Amino acid sequence: MNEIVIIGGGHAGAQLCNALAAAGQGARVHLVCEEPVLPYQRPPLSKAFQKSADEALQWHRGEAWFAEQGITVHRGDAATAIDRAARTVTLASGRVLGYAWLVLATGTRARPLPQLPAGLANVHVLRSAADAERLRGAWPAATGLTVLGGGFIGLEVAATARALGKAVCVLEGAPRLMQRSVSPELSAHVLDVHRASGIDVRTGVAVGGFEVEGGRLVALQAGGERLAVDTLLLGIGAVPEQALAEAAGLPCDNGIVVDGHLRTADPAVLAVGDCASFPEPTSGRRLRLESVQNANDHAKAAAAVILGAPQPYRALPWFWSEQGSMRLQMAGLAPADGERHRRAGATPASFSVLHYAAGRLVCVESVNAPMDHIAARKLLEQGRSPDPAAACDPATPLKQFSA
Repeated sequence: MNEIVIIGGGHAGAQLCNALAAAGQGARVHLVCEEPVLPYQRPPLSKAFQKSADEALQWHRGEAWFAEQGITVHRGDAATAIDRAARTVTLASGRVLGYAWLVLATGTRARPLPQLPAGLANVHVLRSAADAERLRGAWPAATGLTVLGGGFIGLEVAATARALGKAVCVLEGAPRLMQRSVSPELSAHVLDVHRASGIDVRTGVAVGGFEVEGGRLVALQAGGERLAVDTLLLGIGAVPEQALAEAAGLPCDNGIVVDGHLRTADPAVLAVGDCASFPEPTSGRRLRLESVQNANDHAKAAAAVILGAPQPYRALPWFWSEQGSMRLQMAGLAPADGERHRRAGATPASFSVLHYAAGRLVCVESVNAPMDHIAARKLLEQGRSPDPAAACDPATPLKQFSA
């Protein structure tokens, strides 16, 4: 038994297939996908895919590629159980796969709101292709969109809906948008831009009092005000898909717990991507990151373990979000405290925020400043910390400090 079983057809699972195929190991691989389609690109689901009924899913690789590499893809056949003693995975179809290596790339699911009944016709989440198709199908009849949650996904869809001519209201319980992910300066800028586009954004509001009629949500209470609801997107975050791991006796703590090489407590089982709780290389504190970069780099590190050349996971985290006219790019992890310095961009709509902790550059957030983002990633990877005054001089390209 020499098979490699990957559970999950998202970015991490697809990238792991790429890495193993490049090493000539494709014939050993079984990719188990709960969804009935091949792995596809997720970021377009909230943007381009929503704007046109003709927009197709963007495959990571076509069906012919998987066949050429000898990779067996089990589509629409979710894993239901793991037997670590026997080293087997049971699928919904009843098929049993043996493994030498098992990689959990199970991703996340949308966080539910307990007060809302399941199955309401006009309430949506956005995690999968099926979710995206269902939301896209609602636009022709929809007059407006209410978004619960001012995070990346909610704001991306809000901007898309506004571009489609819909009336949009965003309700966020925290004092500012994207509070867990970005600086106050970036939150304030994003708020101003969305409001200027005609989106009604309300922060620090408690939501409740949901009114349901005929299988639809018709109204809710926000900050004591009754708001009619036409279509609602639930964007209050995601929770890791760890039920399989828990049932198999693997430790979980807001994700499947792994070490610096992405190995679980079982040396034959790894976890990668959005579902993995891993030690941050510098501080050792546990993180669970939801990003394409993290999924891809986790997959490369897992492949190295499987191929017998393990290297600790030390990739620089970076993220992006496209929201209407804004392209937000973040490199590094913003500290809870420290110094923040604003670097002006080429236009009033572009700038960067440089984060320093104990005199060291640790994070750079950029708005419509892609060259700053590229330079920031190099600086952070090199461990360089230019003087803030010099780095924030708009007459000096940020890349100069990484030369």
